[in-house]
Amino acid sequence: MATLKDFRDERLRKLSELRALGINPYPAASSRTHVVNDIVTLFDSLEGQHVSIVGRITSIRKFGKLAFVVIRDESGEVQLFWRAKEGLEANRAHSELLLSDIALLDSGDFIEASGPVIKTQTGEISIEVTGLRILTKSLRPMPSTQEGFTNKEERMRRRYVDMNVNRDVHDRFVRRSKFWQASRDFLNKRGFLEINVPVLEHTTGGADANPFVTHMDALGSDFYLRISHELPLKRLLGGGFEKVYDIGPRFRNENYSDEHLPEHVAMEWYWAYADWEQGMELMEDMFKTVLQATFGTLQFRLNGMEIDMEKPWERWDYAGVIRDHFGLEVFDCTIEQVQSKLKEHGLEVEKTENIARGIDKLWKKVRATVVGPIWLINTPAFISPLSKTDDKNPKVVQRFQAVIAGSELCNGFSELNDPLDQLNRFVEQQSMRDAGDDEAMMLDIDYIEMLEYGMPPACGLGYSERLFWVFEGVTAREGVPFPQLRQEIDETTKGLYPEVQL
Repeated sequence: MATLKDFRDERLRKLSELRALGINPYPAASSRTHVVNDIVTLFDSLEGQHVSIVGRITSIRKFGKLAFVVIRDESGEVQLFWRAKEGLEANRAHSELLLSDIALLDSGDFIEASGPVIKTQTGEISIEVTGLRILTKSLRPMPSTQEGFTNKEERMRRRYVDMNVNRDVHDRFVRRSKFWQASRDFLNKRGFLEINVPVLEHTTGGADANPFVTHMDALGSDFYLRISHELPLKRLLGGGFEKVYDIGPRFRNENYSDEHLPEHVAMEWYWAYADWEQGMELMEDMFKTVLQATFGTLQFRLNGMEIDMEKPWERWDYAGVIRDHFGLEVFDCTIEQVQSKLKEHGLEVEKTENIARGIDKLWKKVRATVVGPIWLINTPAFISPLSKTDDKNPKVVQRFQAVIAGSELCNGFSELNDPLDQLNRFVEQQSMRDAGDDEAMMLDIDYIEMLEYGMPPACGLGYSERLFWVFEGVTAREGVPFPQLRQEIDETTKGLYPEVQL
């Protein structure tokens, strides 16, 4: 059986022959008048017209002085009808080939083909080749669709192959792009400004997460990779902006799971002079708009649940949910009672367990069964250190969490803007951090100073691309183009490049 080295050696031989003919197998320029899908969908208007297309060869069939070559670009596939013609010459300096050179081509090569749009005798829409150029000579064969490319580890490591062989993977990332574009369009149309905030921070905050640490040589100082966009965006509210958002990566130094990645893309918006009721109204509209633009529907089947995103959202009270499911009064319980309920329901009890984190674990057990869409509201203040307490009940905060198909998909707040209250909560969080809770928030004194200058009342919300993963029906690593993996170089690759230290 031929090995990868055998295939590569044969293609290297062809590469050498192409160069011996005076052909540059990797020219910089190409010419295209139409994408491939145009040839098929606009055939009636294009028939007989001379066109130029580009793409990757997916198959080659040669019959004497006639060949059929199928090429694919991002829009689709089309057949090339290529036959030998007397007296035809090729401009080798322009990387042109003749049918007699077809043995130098392989599936996976990129070419440019020009000629009239026709239908063959079998009725196949095709381009009759009058000119063909090589644009890229591939040295490794692409796995065929028939062979499949199913090993998950291999697919993750060579996602560019996965996208070629498994078209649904390619299309997934088209939808992912539409998801973020629809998010931007929705906010832009409502007067929000996209303002990018720093990724490197002296003090990171806005979430319960363990940060990555790096070092900036220019300042001789350690920095954290942001775990949230929150505090810099709220500084913008203090700076006079009224509607702001940012979309970009954030970093949380935690384990992989089906719903979490240490690096992922997220969006957060902040709206001055708005409260949580306005925030929930905005987000119900945003969910519908973004999901319709991304998937073309508002009806989903996720995790075995039928989800209707057009129906009215329910609102669930946090303390009521914990009471109904676990018999605990969240405002009048001890850490021992919380730990007992964690053990009773098979949940982990850590050495650094506290009431807030323990009750949150209990809620997450309930969350896994929620169909939704619902808003979880009236979260206890001790669980949400950056949120504004409710005027009618100071024990709870004006926080709203979207829960759909067992997942929390966004988090919104009426933002805390009382500097003394915020300082007290930061001090409490810092004490937890000093006691060993690496995910507790850091005391950010600069943020307190901003609040002392004054920040208007505001509502804010964030969601990550987990929202997309859930509705796409994939795990976190399947939902990003290039997930992080342990670096490994296989023995085949090492053998192909013996002169390189790998």
